[in-house]
Amino acid sequence: MISSMRGGGSEQQVLLLLRHLDRQRFEPHLYLHERIGDLLAGIPEDVRVHAFDDVPLRNSVYFPGRVYRAHVRHLQNVVDEQFIDVIYDRTFQMTMVAGAINRPLVPRVSTIVSPPEHAFPLVEKKFLWLKHRRLTRAYQASKGIVAVSDLAADSAAKFYGLDRSRIETIVNPVDCQYIHALARAPAPKRDQRLTLVCVGRMTVEKGQQDLLDALGLLEENPLVPPICLWLVGDGPLRSELESWSRAALKRHEVVFLSRMANPMPAIATADALVLPSHFEGMPNVVLEAFALSTPVIATRCGGTVELELDQPTIQWAEPKSPASLAAAITQFATTREAAKSRVEAARQLITTRHDVVATTRRIETLLTP
Repeated sequence: MISSMRGGGSEQQVLLLLRHLDRQRFEPHLYLHERIGDLLAGIPEDVRVHAFDDVPLRNSVYFPGRVYRAHVRHLQNVVDEQFIDVIYDRTFQMTMVAGAINRPLVPRVSTIVSPPEHAFPLVEKKFLWLKHRRLTRAYQASKGIVAVSDLAADSAAKFYGLDRSRIETIVNPVDCQYIHALARAPAPKRDQRLTLVCVGRMTVEKGQQDLLDALGLLEENPLVPPICLWLVGDGPLRSELESWSRAALKRHEVVFLSRMANPMPAIATADALVLPSHFEGMPNVVLEAFALSTPVIATRCGGTVELELDQPTIQWAEPKSPASLAAAITQFATTREAAKSRVEAARQLITTRHDVVATTRRIETLLTP
């Protein structure tokens, strides 16, 4: 279960799971809130897709909770009609729906993808106490609870009052072969400038304004060559970011590439990927950069810090600090050779810790009724 297939990290991970589940043991179905998104085209042909928005609401009278109750009924019907044996709900919106169906004999495995003390109030605006209570009950009733990072697991245990020992950390896997195939598509044209790429929805918590402020601080820095920043994505802050960059930057340039169904060529072509987020569960885009041997500049936020073990893999900056991002970019620009060792350590990390086959087998164990 996932809300849609628009192309975020959770959607990418669901698609990976659908591709790699052992078909001798599982017959996967995909349940969506909305049948929408570029990733729909990548769903394996043997996966049957069910979507809540395929069925129009019968009652036109609005009352609080109407859509939620209809969603729960629709899921109950799908589970009954398709003889579903186990449910894998990813993201708390899907957990809230799956946890309410009246099918106690159908076990559920729930996944927590972001620290809920940040993600929950950011997404939900009404009836927070009620939704928090529903989620707490849903997680308590789950057969298994998965978190994509230790930080997300610790956060969920505290936020929902869960037994931390019940939450298993299973990191996001990486399908390196698939990522390299995607990267062979045509890439944006670049020139001799230092080219950085930032991929993500343009919202406050993703930190793009911090990154632009950092470029502003580097306008007069003679140690840093002219920079071309590719911003890949869309969102409510886009027009504001465009206006700011046109007014404030002269020496450096920001190119807005909109949302791309396949950002891999841009990541592979850039000199470095920048992740300026305020919080993260386990950033998929950093794993993709690791797989493509693209150096990474990132803020020390959330599960991102768990993408470095014994050897340095990332040029670090502090979250919500344009000055720290500017310093990290300067360090990268003036010591390019040092990035090579980080890239090699990153490649070894995803090979040993984020293997898609090994990770899928761990999830399959939890999904076995």
